[in-house]
Amino acid sequence: MQSEFLIIGGGAVGLTSAQALLRSGYKVTLLERGTTGQEASWAGGGIMSPLCSWDYAESVTRLTQRSMGMFDDAMASLHAATGIDPEYLKSGMLLLPPCKNELATQWCTDHQVQLQAVLLNDYLPGLQGDGLLMPDIGQVRNPRLLAALRQHVTMLGGVILEHHEVQQFEMTGDRVTGLQTSQGRLCADNYIVAAGAWSRTLLGEHALSLDVRPIRGQILLFKLDTPPFRQILLQGNLYFIPRLDGHVLVGSTLEDVGFDKSTTAEARINLLQRVYALFPDWPAPVKHWAGLRPGSTDNIPTIGRHPALSNLYANCGHFRYGVTMSLACTELLLNEIENRPQPLNTDEYRWL
Repeated sequence: MQSEFLIIGGGAVGLTSAQALLRSGYKVTLLERGTTGQEASWAGGGIMSPLCSWDYAESVTRLTQRSMGMFDDAMASLHAATGIDPEYLKSGMLLLPPCKNELATQWCTDHQVQLQAVLLNDYLPGLQGDGLLMPDIGQVRNPRLLAALRQHVTMLGGVILEHHEVQQFEMTGDRVTGLQTSQGRLCADNYIVAAGAWSRTLLGEHALSLDVRPIRGQILLFKLDTPPFRQILLQGNLYFIPRLDGHVLVGSTLEDVGFDKSTTAEARINLLQRVYALFPDWPAPVKHWAGLRPGSTDNIPTIGRHPALSNLYANCGHFRYGVTMSLACTELLLNEIENRPQPLNTDEYRWL
């Protein structure tokens, strides 16, 4: 039987979109050009917040705030359904100086977000000075989240087709009638592009003004005997994400180098210098990798129906915050599909 929705892209956004549609009773097939959940969603750190929300446009933070408010229930439900623990944890985030104290305080007051002025030595013995603590910020372990989402999609009856690279869209009038893929032709009633950094290239002339491009990010992974601290640490654009088993992710770079996922000695040296300036006794990293974020103007994603093709939708361009935004963006997409009222203004996310 033909699927009602065919989703292109098997990252966090594609899988979450599939999950929501399946729960609403639709028949869904998800296509992935490689292996599900192995691109930007896997490569990222899983911080459930923009690094500093006050540095971003309201159109970004209204999505991240709404999505973050859904994660407690969503992760508990996903764990219970699949038996896979995404390791979602309200670890808090500790900001090291220099901090934009006045701007941060005002933003948190306006948005009812907890923020505390703290002494760094209370959290990182030996480190002097003042910092800011956001105690409610969470994190998730991306590979485990993606494994759980993949399993849940199949448990709900979704079909996942890996190693199916889309080569061409077939059109008749104002509708997509099929896809030519590396494994043959596929068709559905409706199509959703959630292909991350590849979304614009995939759509070709049908991308119109869709602004999505690859931005490389490189991350180092350290392994210590026990977690060296509980909170996510943030110093400028450098973050440290402690896992429960003693691993710590440190990143990341922002590099406009096209579809190049190679790691570089320059990035490794730069990150290591900053790490050892804070923690000179740490061991060498155990791993170094890169991923391609779906870059977009001001981190603003595109969500909703194509302006000229009545059965084509987008849920892409989430830049650094695909996992963080995924639940809210999927909610907006499903509401548009089903012609339901939206919980917030969606004008800035439209496909123009």
